[in-house]
Amino acid sequence: MTVSPLVWILTIVAILGLLAFDYIFHVRKAHIPTLREAAVWSAIYVGIALLFGVGVLALGGMDMGTEYFAGYVTEKALSVDNLFVFLVIMGTFAVPREDQQKVLLFGITFAIVARTGMILAGAAAIDAFSWAFYFFGAILLFTALKMILEELREKDEEPGEGFFVRLVKRFLPATDEYDGDKLFTIENGKRVLTPMLLVMIAIGGTDLLFALDSIPAIFGLTQNTYIVFTATVFSLLGLRQLYFLIDGLLDRLVYLSYGLSIILAFIGVKLVVHALHENELPFINGGEAVHAIPEITTTFSLSVIVGVLVVTVLASLFSPKGRAQAAVNDAHREAQAYVEMTYASFEERRDALYARMIEHEKAIEALPAKYQDMVVEERNVLELLADAHRVHERRQAHNDRGERSDEQPEGLVVTRPDGTVATDPSGNVITVAEEERALAEKEAKRLAREQERAAYSRS
Repeated sequence: MTVSPLVWILTIVAILGLLAFDYIFHVRKAHIPTLREAAVWSAIYVGIALLFGVGVLALGGMDMGTEYFAGYVTEKALSVDNLFVFLVIMGTFAVPREDQQKVLLFGITFAIVARTGMILAGAAAIDAFSWAFYFFGAILLFTALKMILEELREKDEEPGEGFFVRLVKRFLPATDEYDGDKLFTIENGKRVLTPMLLVMIAIGGTDLLFALDSIPAIFGLTQNTYIVFTATVFSLLGLRQLYFLIDGLLDRLVYLSYGLSIILAFIGVKLVVHALHENELPFINGGEAVHAIPEITTTFSLSVIVGVLVVTVLASLFSPKGRAQAAVNDAHREAQAYVEMTYASFEERRDALYARMIEHEKAIEALPAKYQDMVVEERNVLELLADAHRVHERRQAHNDRGERSDEQPEGLVVTRPDGTVATDPSGNVITVAEEERALAEKEAKRLAREQERAAYSRS
């Protein structure tokens, strides 16, 4: 089915409108989305994508609709896997939690622009060269093998800054200090890049690498450029909200990479089979088409993709490794809640919460040795558990003497006078004294930058 220029224009305008809406009403003012906000808007964006697919199904026919849904599901699954890398990049650059939305929206916008260019280039290559299917298929098979090998390999190395960031920092002056959400600042009388710009460069460079398997994957399901474009874009829209919604769940999807490698390998085989049916290479069957292997239909492809994802998710959630990750996450959550509790809620919920935390801690201690690295690496869970025990012992001593137990141990006061809890830019609980020192240092640096900016403007 040929898509008219008017439909293309309306689709692009609608996508630009969604991106503008996202920026103006959600991202422009830095804040940390609540779980409810992330859930509602994730559902809205998924709903828009599904409604669009129903429209394609109704207006374009069964084949076109099936191709869209197969492409959307595949690209969405790959996007979720990409969130793992985004988490690592955010952690490496210590991006303040309230500014992470802006970084993610930039990454999504950059990905849409970059992948649109790759889609047009891929479509032109397919039209001009039938052997392009062999090339795309080889990319997917190589990527699938690489993903499996990376999962099997020990991950002892800490992630670095990445090639793009190192290249930029080598030739351009940069600072390690954030200046709000500014991309440039003044330091020592010079205009320099901030980590906010560097992390955007890192996200953008990573998106380009992701596209090397994403675009061939969807071309393996459909060669309709409009379907390739819309399925790719709608899988990316809403990724920002999904990041905050499934932040805790991502760690539990321990076998997702295996599932995605199977899907990419399957689509790679599908591309090679299609290439054989369109073969024009003289060294393969004398340049004649090869029909010994039947083509894989899009309907069958959709069934395989959905089936593999369902099995992967269930295996991740219910496997020993998945349960081990869940135990670590639960212990972290309960310990943090215990440390954060104020007197009003503490006395009412203390025993039940502490007992649950002890159960999760015992589950961690009983984990096989091969999962102990997971415990050490997991967001300071051991330190939080130790803090929770210290708080419990001190408060229990207060209660044993018949005294109120709302006084936190010296050196571990995490509750502000207004009852809220002190946290660092990454959301980790810290003491009020540490927070006050960090805020004082941040304010001093801000004033110094303002003075440097004023001096720079006068020069």
